[in-house]
Amino acid sequence: MGRIVIVAYKPKPGKAEALKELTKTHATRLKKEGLVTDRPAVIMETAEGIIIEVFEWLSAQAIQQAHANAAVHQLWAEYAAVCDYVPLSSLTEAGNLFAEFAAVD
Repeated sequence: MGRIVIVAYKPKPGKAEALKELTKTHATRLKKEGLVTDRPAVIMETAEGIIIEVFEWLSAQAIQQAHANAAVHQLWAEYAAVCDYVPLSSLTEAGNLFAEFAAVD
C-alpha cells in the first residue's frame, strides 16, 4: 500500500531556485528507481519561501529500500547542498485551518 508523505525544504541562502529545480525532478528520479507510485507529486511554496512536496512512496518497504539505494543517496546529497528539512508544524501556514500555499510549476 502506498505511503503519502509531505516534506518541507527550507532553501539555504541563495539556493531557492536550485531547490525548486531539484524538487521538480525528485519524484521522477525516485520513480526511475521503482520506489514511488505514478501519482503526480505536488510542489508548493510558503510565503517565507519554504518548498513543500507531497508524493507517494510505493510502500513502507520502498521507503526502507531507498536507504540502501545509491541513486537515492546521491539525490539526498543534492538536497543537503541546497536545503534543510523543517517540520511542517514550524510553517506559519500550518496554524491555519486551511493552509494555503503558492503552486510551484
